[in-house]
Amino acid sequence: MATPTPAPSLPAMGDPFHLSLLRTPRGRFRVSLPPGGEFLLGTPEPLSRPGAAGQSFCIPITEMVGVQLGGSGSPPTVEGNQFTVFFVQREKRQRWSLGSLEFTVAPGSGLAPRWVDALQRSIQLHGVTRPRKLLVFVNPVGGRCHAGEIYRDRVAGLFALAGIQTEVIETQRPHEARELILQQDLGDLDGLVCVGGDGTFNELMHALISRTQRKAGIPEDNPAATLLPPRLRIGIIPAGSTDCICFATVGTNDPVTSALHIIIGDSQPLDVCSVHHHERLLRYAVSLVGYGFYGDVVSDSERHRWMGPMRYDFSGFKAVLCNRSYEGTVEFLTAGGTEANPRDQTRCRAGCLVCSESSHQLLGRSEEEKLPQQESTGAAVSEWQREQGRFLAINLTCMSSACPKSPDGLSPSAHLADGTADLILVRECSALGFLRHLSRHMDHRDQFDLPFVSVHRVRALRFTPKQLEDSEERERPGCRGWKGLLRGLCWGEQPLSSWSCDGETLPHADISVRVHGQLIHLFARGIEQKMGLV
Repeated sequence: MATPTPAPSLPAMGDPFHLSLLRTPRGRFRVSLPPGGEFLLGTPEPLSRPGAAGQSFCIPITEMVGVQLGGSGSPPTVEGNQFTVFFVQREKRQRWSLGSLEFTVAPGSGLAPRWVDALQRSIQLHGVTRPRKLLVFVNPVGGRCHAGEIYRDRVAGLFALAGIQTEVIETQRPHEARELILQQDLGDLDGLVCVGGDGTFNELMHALISRTQRKAGIPEDNPAATLLPPRLRIGIIPAGSTDCICFATVGTNDPVTSALHIIIGDSQPLDVCSVHHHERLLRYAVSLVGYGFYGDVVSDSERHRWMGPMRYDFSGFKAVLCNRSYEGTVEFLTAGGTEANPRDQTRCRAGCLVCSESSHQLLGRSEEEKLPQQESTGAAVSEWQREQGRFLAINLTCMSSACPKSPDGLSPSAHLADGTADLILVRECSALGFLRHLSRHMDHRDQFDLPFVSVHRVRALRFTPKQLEDSEERERPGCRGWKGLLRGLCWGEQPLSSWSCDGETLPHADISVRVHGQLIHLFARGIEQKMGLV
């Protein structure tokens, strides 16, 4: 691990450059860096001029990207009467951009380099969570196949401006990033960054979690093992087709916004599901573990990769027409307590109180999943429940799973870091009824307010499908009456569905899932509440 540098101290406030009359493109301002150096403040001079009061500025040091001598459009200089401050500027729809403000000092005063030095030391003092060295993985073939261009044109310059040292690896083959993370010395790094889609992020996440458990001697194949959170955070520069993780943790899939969150050192804990088949770890998941409809869509789409992104629409259309349901038993450990209501209309946002209050409670829950009946933790009571029957869809998600096509997501009130997941059970129904359920994901109506849909907040899940040898050979209701091409679309499917785990098809239908609270941390802060622009 890199040796931390001593925290710098600010110069005495008696020095004149902490309160200076400086010129900006907006006019003359009385600029100050108050005691503690937490904000850069500017008041128009003279204050009596029309509209002056509304032109004051306040730039938080924690959201300052960098400062340099010279103007914003010119290379940094060692001399001159100008310096520029670069900072986070909020735009609409959760987007951030790089703002800048140029300051001009009196000729011959020597104040410009002194201001730059003071501001840089303030950034270091208040930016203890900022990364100084990052390992960046660029997936050139992931998502929209523009990852390399996105990083070079929109992100690399921001990292350089912030003084972040980077090692960039453009992957050439599958699992290359995983192999490097498992083998390489990461001791001098402050984080990992992936430039790609959700699949690229999942590869980094799996490798980082596995590396941490191996070094700690923790057996990942043991479903009851308490996993150790990795030291490194993960940053995501979105360049995929859905970018579900970014939408849930940042609120947008804009690369510049994500890069700025990384630069200022934001940290967002995230719950992770481990998925096991008996005593074998299959995968980790953070967004969706789905059986039935979503499992069918993902597995079928793999047969039509030649169609590109359209394959998902085709496979989804086909799955709705076929309207297949699957028989099995779902057992789940409820979360219990007042937080266990996935229909309470709350939203997980930056500084979420539910997630914050859950942090200290997570420590006492590591053994809870093994209890056969119920267990009391404080005021909360968790118990195993069981449902049997035929299901069109079984969905488990640790986050809202929102995306442009589904603005509220699969479970709008799911929380990022409360140690729970939302389980959505869709029982056998007509194709029209299921289509109504799906359509409500796109128009902000309550997708759970249907007689064949139920939702539960859970900490663990077990699923046992009805075995093939015990199943009656009968024609599925969704295929009755279909003839010709439409019947051919639904013919020949397996009686068992497949589980889709964050877009990857699992080889087993009988699985157990456990939620590990706040197992990883991202360079993010959650979706911000609406607020004024900086």
